[in-house]
Amino acid sequence: MRSFPTDFAWGSATSAYQIEGAWQEGGKGPSVWDAFSHTPGKVANGDTGDVACDHYHRVRQDVALMAEAGLKAYRFSIAWARIQPSGTGAPNPEGLRFYSDLIDALLARGITPYVTLHHWDLPLALETDLGGWLSPRMAEVFADYARICFDAFGDRVCHWITLNEPWVTAINGYGNGLFAPGRVSTDEPYRAAHEMLRAHGAAAEVYHRDFQAAQGGVIGMANNCDWREPATDSPADRGAAQRALEFYLGWFADPLYHGDYPISMRARLGDRLPTFSDEDRSRIRGSADFFGLNHYTTHLVADGEGASDPASNAGIVEDQGLRLLVDPAWPVTAMGWPVVPDGLRSLLLWIDARYDRPPVVITENGCASHDAVVDGAVDDAFRIDYVRGYLGACHEAIEAGVDLRGYFLWSLLDNFEWASGYAKRFGLHHVDFATLARTPKASARWYRDVIARGGLPAALGGDGGSARPTDVPFHWRSGVGLTS
Repeated sequence: MRSFPTDFAWGSATSAYQIEGAWQEGGKGPSVWDAFSHTPGKVANGDTGDVACDHYHRVRQDVALMAEAGLKAYRFSIAWARIQPSGTGAPNPEGLRFYSDLIDALLARGITPYVTLHHWDLPLALETDLGGWLSPRMAEVFADYARICFDAFGDRVCHWITLNEPWVTAINGYGNGLFAPGRVSTDEPYRAAHEMLRAHGAAAEVYHRDFQAAQGGVIGMANNCDWREPATDSPADRGAAQRALEFYLGWFADPLYHGDYPISMRARLGDRLPTFSDEDRSRIRGSADFFGLNHYTTHLVADGEGASDPASNAGIVEDQGLRLLVDPAWPVTAMGWPVVPDGLRSLLLWIDARYDRPPVVITENGCASHDAVVDGAVDDAFRIDYVRGYLGACHEAIEAGVDLRGYFLWSLLDNFEWASGYAKRFGLHHVDFATLARTPKASARWYRDVIARGGLPAALGGDGGSARPTDVPFHWRSGVGLTS
């Protein structure tokens, strides 16, 4: 038996815009994703989040699904525009009541809430009137919003996440224009990231100063990062892999733990990379009580000049001096992302070394697969294999000394997958978007059994699926990237 710690947080995750729907109900204001998805050509098939999974009207049904799946924790986000329709001002009572009722329903089922304050759906007025995440005023505005949430829900919520994947907002929202607000620039991503870090620091300061002692909770950020493995063991490729990780995860995590951006970023970007004031630095450094990590895939990295490919999650590769490659032996998900469980183990060890063994929570991990209901059931063996492999990597990291405290499988439900619309299915539960009927997949039952056991069987296979999806070894492995 590959057992996990007894207090391990076994959960699943969602975000507001992807599941709630009710986009004009309950006093909610418009968000940047409401505007973006209603812009022709921005989302596959013209899909929007207007209805999504209709979670707004089906909260109790969905909480019952969580209980049936044996979840111990549930990560969800608050739609800022449901709390403050224009992003500022007095809170909307109906919005507060919706999330308060959700939290109470979770606690009544013994499910611990993990709450994300911002998962990309910025109130539209903040974008149109202030310039969104390019505005230095956003730190103060975000801290005011966070205070409302801490005050309203902090008596029952002890796990807070300020921002989800600010890298994605910066690169896809302000860099290549694939996500809301749809801006295209090579400079704005670094400015937007800077203001998001300032906003995180301001909100965390409010929590630590005014709420933490009484409420006893913790606050952090959920950063995303794919593992970057050197394509060969050459010093050039090893350096490129390290540089790729610093431009990806170090961009946001180094300020939280070291007080500034990675040296490699400053060296290559110069004045394009903003500078923190002493006040900002003091707020941001040490502001995360835990390290939230969203992880899905791995790429190989070679030194040299490459071209940006949004599908590879490389960021602005012209600024990094590298090329991303894929081992053809790796299987891929329905998103086209390579399945490489060992990449998660390597990334956890990299985080452990670089940031002095922080407590880590995997706030997202999962895969899209080609799921269909056949005779009332969904056999998603691919997802079971994927999760088994990545949980195995988590166990290996724990055995190696990583302080891993939780795992949240993305996602509870098939949902609106951003620019892909409803074409990609990540859920433990199948959603028929015509009828909104939910059908538990085989993975939901498998995950329930893993949670009940508190871990995985000692041997691969024999627990409802086939072998680990890939045991293809990396080209090179020797603790690469563990030092800067």
